Amino acid sequence: MWWGVARTPLPIVTRVTPRCYGFTPYASAVDAWVFWLISAIVLAIAEVLTLTFVLGMIAGGAAAAAVAAALGAPTVAQVVVFGVADAMLLSLVLPIVRRHRHTPAAIRTGTAKLIGTRAMTLSEVTTAAGGRVRIGGETWTARPYSDGLTIPAGEWVDVLEIDGVTAVVHPTSVPFAGT
Repeated sequence: MWWGVARTPLPIVTRVTPRCYGFTPYASAVDAWVFWLISAIVLAIAEVLTLTFVLGMIAGGAAAAAVAAALGAPTVAQVVVFGVADAMLLSLVLPIVRRHRHTPAAIRTGTAKLIGTRAMTLSEVTTAAGGRVRIGGETWTARPYSDGLTIPAGEWVDVLEIDGVTAVVHPTSVPFAGT
């Protein structure tokens, strides 16, 4: 006893948590899956802004790692899942995506196929009475694109549009006045 006060032993500190400039390591698996999920979202947003398809594949790997972390996988397993998912997506999906990006324009069929082709007038084509043209072996009713324009029979015309069953045509070379 010292001055009438009983001495109590000090508690023994058995474990010291490491602190590095205010940063503490992950406390649980919940923090890890949130980190992976935020990474996936940020990469997906970056993919939308860049349209390269690579960041989208990496976002898929981060999402797979988030699932692994949510299931309680250790950090090393999460990184392995991230790497394997990225490698699979980049090697399997990316070539398919790039191949489909470079496909030719859609094939035009039906009346859309006739637009831009040349036709021969079979009869005089006027705004008031119309006329007939031969487009690719078929006979179509026709009217001129410009009001008041008269296209004589036997002239080559360009098909500008199809309006129902009538071809809207314009001469390839506008005839001179008096000829």
